[in-house]
Amino acid sequence: MRKFLVAFFVFFAFLPYGLAESDLAEHSKSAILIEVSTGRVLYEKNSDEKLAPASMTKIMSMLLIMEAIESGRLHFDDSVMISKNAASMGGSQIFLQEGETYQVQELLKGIAVASGNDAVVAMAEKVCGSVSEFVKKMNERAQELGLKNTHFVNPHGLDAEGHYSSARDMSIIGRELVKHEKILEFTSIYEDYLKKPDGSSTWLVNTNRLVRFYNGVDGLKTGFTNTAGYCVTTTAKRNHMRILSVVMGAETGDLRTADTTNLLNYGFNGFQVQTILEKNQIVGTMFLPLAKKEFVDAIIPEDVTEVEKVTDQKESYSYDVVFDEVEVPIQKGDKVGTVYIKNSKGTIIQEKNITVLESVEKANIWNLFCRNVKSWL
Repeated sequence: MRKFLVAFFVFFAFLPYGLAESDLAEHSKSAILIEVSTGRVLYEKNSDEKLAPASMTKIMSMLLIMEAIESGRLHFDDSVMISKNAASMGGSQIFLQEGETYQVQELLKGIAVASGNDAVVAMAEKVCGSVSEFVKKMNERAQELGLKNTHFVNPHGLDAEGHYSSARDMSIIGRELVKHEKILEFTSIYEDYLKKPDGSSTWLVNTNRLVRFYNGVDGLKTGFTNTAGYCVTTTAKRNHMRILSVVMGAETGDLRTADTTNLLNYGFNGFQVQTILEKNQIVGTMFLPLAKKEFVDAIIPEDVTEVEKVTDQKESYSYDVVFDEVEVPIQKGDKVGTVYIKNSKGTIIQEKNITVLESVEKANIWNLFCRNVKSWL
């Protein structure tokens, strides 16, 4: 059986480029493919249809966990005691027992790799005190991300009335999650073991087989219920380009894999990312007569990239800078203006905030006096 699965995945991993777009996700009810750095949609099919997301729900749960960790409210080595509620969860699980204690990082691995419903409930209780409060936060975060076709009822994705999402919304959540690069250290694990307090171990194997069989795949999350069918949100990185696909409602796991592989092949073979401006690149100089330093460089705080079709002639870009009326002092990270990226036709395609590389101090009387004396000489 293992040899058959290997042959299947290798076959699909090397499908020739050239499929018609209409065939890319023919086995799925809904699908989308995006380039992550820009959020640009490369392909979509019924991407706004409300469908059951199954365990892809855990992408939002993992996002809230990672945000709690990066804010300092939670730590990877914090202890989590398993409640009766968490231990009683059905569906996919890592067989946690009431009263056992694990570290956050162990439970996060159980969620990311083995899709443990018991693990995600335990983490929901740890982060927000109760599952209901965690679900409330999930929906608040969905609103903050501008999701229009998503509503959560639980943190795990078991079928429930009023629990739904869409391919587009899942891609937005997934894109937000991969900003927390540490999560990819968990979602990229194919198999591992969870050591239990009694000395035994539970085997964890990734429900996303493409982590092992498709070059560059390092996440994110599969899903299956009778209502949802087979779903998966997948991300992969090659040649400095990260793409993310979502397929929902396939009839079998093999068809889910086939559609995902077609989408990834289409993305990597058909598109490339061009860097227009690099992080911390100087884009202009501000004149600040009341600052200790009269002329201050403005920089772009992040890479600015654009997606192009491989077959297209290489695009040329330009940019204009408009400074805000700012008062000193200015702190590093404060917005001081906007850079407008234009394509070769002069059309504005992106707008990005600009800031200063270092904080700018206000000039004192002595600074101004010396500056005036210098101008008289």
